[in-house]
Amino acid sequence: MKFWLPLILIYFFSVSSYAQKTDNSTLTTLYFIRHAEKDRSNPENKNPHLTAIGNERAIYWSEVLKNVTFDAVYSTDYNRTIETATPTAQINNLTVKRYNVNTLDAAKLITENTGNNVLIVGHSDTTPKFVNNFLGSEKYQPIADNNNGNLYILTISDDRITDLLLEIHP
Repeated sequence: MKFWLPLILIYFFSVSSYAQKTDNSTLTTLYFIRHAEKDRSNPENKNPHLTAIGNERAIYWSEVLKNVTFDAVYSTDYNRTIETATPTAQINNLTVKRYNVNTLDAAKLITENTGNNVLIVGHSDTTPKFVNNFLGSEKYQPIADNNNGNLYILTISDDRITDLLLEIHP
């Protein structure tokens, strides 16, 4: 099954990209992930870097998402989120854009990225909160602390939003 999951994802992402180019409506796709595994060796450190496993997962995310051409990559201003976002941003020749978890405006983000593929890297509590904000419902709960593999995909076409949650584990 591990072999087939990347192939299924590649197909899904390819169809999404193709639909954007052939449909008369504008398709915006938002990909939300939580940061990879952070260093917990110092509980007082509020801005830890990723662990070696976390760095591997950040690279793995870039491999899972390599068939998506991203137009923007967003991250909170923390080492762990920036380090998670960077490999995917680099593959797409992008600079990671910073956002503040307390002031993220969903409508403004959509307006600025209409028709784009966007990766948004956040945290265990903010990622599902932002997805819920876009959906206008409380569908998703905070991510368990040991789960760094959720991928939320929102597709927005005109006034229609569809969502998908995939659990991606290397």
